[in-house]
Amino acid sequence: MADLDRATEAFVTHRNLLFTVAYELLGSAADAEDVLQESWLRWVKVDLDQVKDQRAYLVRITTRQALNRLRKAKQLRETYVGEWLPEPLLTTPDVAEEAELAESVSMALMLVLETLTPTERAVFVLREVFGLDYDEIATAVDKAPAAVRQVAHRARQHVDARRPRELVSPRETRAALESFQHAVETGELQALLDVLAPDAVLIADGGGIRQAAMRPVIGADKIARFLLGAIDKVERLGQRLTVGSASVNGNPALLLRLDAEWDGILAIRVEDGRIAGLYYVRNPEKLSHLDAATELTLR
Repeated sequence: MADLDRATEAFVTHRNLLFTVAYELLGSAADAEDVLQESWLRWVKVDLDQVKDQRAYLVRITTRQALNRLRKAKQLRETYVGEWLPEPLLTTPDVAEEAELAESVSMALMLVLETLTPTERAVFVLREVFGLDYDEIATAVDKAPAAVRQVAHRARQHVDARRPRELVSPRETRAALESFQHAVETGELQALLDVLAPDAVLIADGGGIRQAAMRPVIGADKIARFLLGAIDKVERLGQRLTVGSASVNGNPALLLRLDAEWDGILAIRVEDGRIAGLYYVRNPEKLSHLDAATELTLR
């Protein structure tokens, strides 16, 4: 009983960290929760007297379970209907205040991580986001430290070539969102064009359950007309669209309701003061974590 109490105390202490690790590896809160459950079942079987660093051991267990699930998820996503976006999380204000954490869970960077192999993603996340040393990572991914260094270098180059060029403050993102929301609510085409970068990209995820663009919509004019057309359709059907703001994945975002139900979340990426990327999650299976904030941490 004493061992179970010790195991429980350690797991609870590091739970937010373990969830963050699993979520950053999987892009799915539901899968991250399952990984934590699997990790707990393995953790309670461990002889704690043989564990020198409980945090490192728990991260290792969680990483291995997440990697197993990620490899299966890669195959499933090949048959996903339309574009795939990470499952959005309503997050606490302190996440936005920690720039490194906010960037690491942003929709923009999470999509970049999707382009890595499972092992590359695990190594990159554990090294660049959580600051683990190469020996710790090697144990977690079952590779030699020298091999991990090579994987880390390759993954870092890959991510750096594709990640957003600059870190944007929450204040600047919020300002762009407010301008965007005003343009959408007034239906002004020129106002939308003014807030969108000329080569902006809209990615929408309906998962085959709700209607969404099957491919990215590219270019400010096409995006503006696509959005205004969708709003016009809502109005013709007599439905009521309401828009609110919140912190989603550590960054300002818009929460949209159609009548009384969730329609989706819209996250953005800002460059040079204008919106360069729009990420619209409509798949209802990915909207279950918008009723309460999720605590994320790097420690």
